[in-house]
Amino acid sequence: MRLPITDDNRRWWVLGAMCCALFMAMLDNTVVNVALPSIQRDLQTTLSGLEWTVNAYTLAFAVLLVTAGRLGDLFGRVRMFLVGVVVFAVASGLIALAQSDAWLVAWRAVQGVGGAFMMPATLSIVSHAFPPAERGKAIGTWAGVSALALAVGPVVGGFLVEHVSWQSIFLLNLPVAVLALVLTLAAATESRDETAERIVDIPGVAISALGLGAFVLALVQGNHWGWGSARIVALFAVALVALVAFVAVELRHRAPMVEFGFFRARAFLGANTAGFLVTFAMFATFFFITLYMQNVKGYGPLETGVRFLPSTFMVVIMGPLSGRLADRIGARLPMTAGMAIVAGALLWQSFLDADSSYLFLLVPFILMGLGIGLVMAPMTTAAMNAVEHTKAGVASGILSMNRMIGGTFGVAVLGALITALGQSRLEELLPQATPAQVDRLAEGLGAGAGSGGADTGVAAAMQDAFVYAMHGGFRVAAAIALAGAVVAWLTISARPASAEVEAVAPAGEAGAA
Repeated sequence: MRLPITDDNRRWWVLGAMCCALFMAMLDNTVVNVALPSIQRDLQTTLSGLEWTVNAYTLAFAVLLVTAGRLGDLFGRVRMFLVGVVVFAVASGLIALAQSDAWLVAWRAVQGVGGAFMMPATLSIVSHAFPPAERGKAIGTWAGVSALALAVGPVVGGFLVEHVSWQSIFLLNLPVAVLALVLTLAAATESRDETAERIVDIPGVAISALGLGAFVLALVQGNHWGWGSARIVALFAVALVALVAFVAVELRHRAPMVEFGFFRARAFLGANTAGFLVTFAMFATFFFITLYMQNVKGYGPLETGVRFLPSTFMVVIMGPLSGRLADRIGARLPMTAGMAIVAGALLWQSFLDADSSYLFLLVPFILMGLGIGLVMAPMTTAAMNAVEHTKAGVASGILSMNRMIGGTFGVAVLGALITALGQSRLEELLPQATPAQVDRLAEGLGAGAGSGGADTGVAAAMQDAFVYAMHGGFRVAAAIALAGAVVAWLTISARPASAEVEAVAPAGEAGAA
């Protein structure tokens, strides 16, 4: 059967193929969040282990995004996209066979590699297929489909977790991957940066991987190993040295992985900063709200997924609308308003307690979806319109990297903060407990610990400590989101893409100018 593809509609078929891949990646993120408590019980992992179930994917994803984007610019964006889809699908099938947390985390990292090759390619292929004046509408649709995956994932994933097993949720990726491959092969035309040297910045890749890995490991393990321990201090030192070395190497490399000249465009800098901040707040919040609803409120996985629907459906609705709005009035206003709304929603959630009803959460869920929907498409459009279309691959890789690093750091930082606050609260509530006992209980915060035959007083103290710690964590997240609103207002142009499309040269050309 031949698809009705013509020169006039080809770009829309291409958009459909890219949306399929994005749907798969986003679906995976949401179903994993819903399954976290079941994974924890089945594999008997700690809160730190749960964080690595999320972070193994996002860290591998973040480290390789720019490299994958540049490889797409050099050797073909469609080619790199197809590689990513295949790797992602194979890893998903192998995760479905997991019987240990080590196996799960390892293949989640491989899955992140596949995602890293997919994500920048989807944006660069869409940007290449659509002119700047239509790019907001296309990216808005792209963002709306990703939100649809966020909406469908918790419900379908929750159903499978309750009635089949948590492993089965990863099999959802396989039919979507097949559809993405078929549509891409039928509709997409290859594109690359014909002006770029065919050189891969291997030192930059290695140094960035070392630095990011050391930093996130220190954040995740800080409470367990002790913030003043030799291991944690060494990890932070490695991260700092790697950061300095990375900047030095990139500035001297003939074909750097990160072209710092891009950041001379205020819109590109602002969009990347806002992307980091919004995903910092969003990923961490969804992570801990999922634990709260299942292990404090007692909702099942399916019930939890259904309760997330108001938030995700708002993103589905607002994604395309905000993209069109950015085409007409510019990205500044929707981005600023969206970040401010997200901050308000997080502040609202910081007042929940163990007895809060779902109606208390409903309003901030709706506001969160509204705010995220207003931010994502205009942010992406502003970043992609700020660079030459020939550099779309590496530019989309940088944007996606900053977003994924923001999510990784958000889970790690708020995880460390919530553990520290919860530990302090446990010391107040359980004065008779030894430091070792308090440390062990703090590791189980948010896990429903204390329910499996433990002392009722200890279980109540753990629940109280977790909710208390969430208050502080969500207020920090609200402040982060509010900072993003300020950044958007100060850096993003108020004019639409049709009036002004910024273009910057690569670092070397910018320096020569």
